[in-house]
Amino acid sequence: MIKLRGLERRYPLGKEKFFYVLRDINLHIAEGEFVSVMGPSGAGKSTLLHILGMHDHGWEGEYSLNETAVHHLKPKERATLRNEQIGFVFQQYHLLDDLTVYENLEIPLSYRHYSRSERAALVADTLDRFQIVGKKDLYPRQLSGGQQQLVGVARAIIAEPKLLLADEPTGNLHSSQGEEIMELFRKLNNEGVTIVQVTHSDKNASYGKRVIQLRDGWIVNK
Repeated sequence: MIKLRGLERRYPLGKEKFFYVLRDINLHIAEGEFVSVMGPSGAGKSTLLHILGMHDHGWEGEYSLNETAVHHLKPKERATLRNEQIGFVFQQYHLLDDLTVYENLEIPLSYRHYSRSERAALVADTLDRFQIVGKKDLYPRQLSGGQQQLVGVARAIIAEPKLLLADEPTGNLHSSQGEEIMELFRKLNNEGVTIVQVTHSDKNASYGKRVIQLRDGWIVNK
């Protein structure tokens, strides 16, 4: 599903000097894998995730997603591919405060060619699947942290993305809430969703089927 070859991310540091966040990243991730990316702060974990999610465009090298050469795409084409194939779960829940749970779930569907009735059916199915039907008319501020992250995961997968990217998804949650989210990830992966998560937690990493270690921008174990 994902192929990275010679991928690098650097920032200028004066004349002809650069600070490298990622160095010579070569990585294959197969469809259906659950991969955990670990490493100390500043290792390049979140940068790698944002490149995979096509939020960061200032990198060099080759990146293919499902045989599509991302490095050859224009920004608008990358945005279309991202909206069609990738879902995101962040440490900060990134729900829109002025929208209800129902409306937050409907947003990803607006990027696709769904009719109003199709969107309503998908939202209803997702509310039922995540057992949050009773929360559909509430606003994020009326939910606990765990409930907000549950809605965040539901929003990420409502349009059935091929790839789910998660950046410290349980970082703001109590341990029991975090376990609930990780068990949900395991279930989604068993259903065929490819997952790449960034985590500092050995316990969370153990939910993955493979651990990739980053240090100073280099992959040191994969």
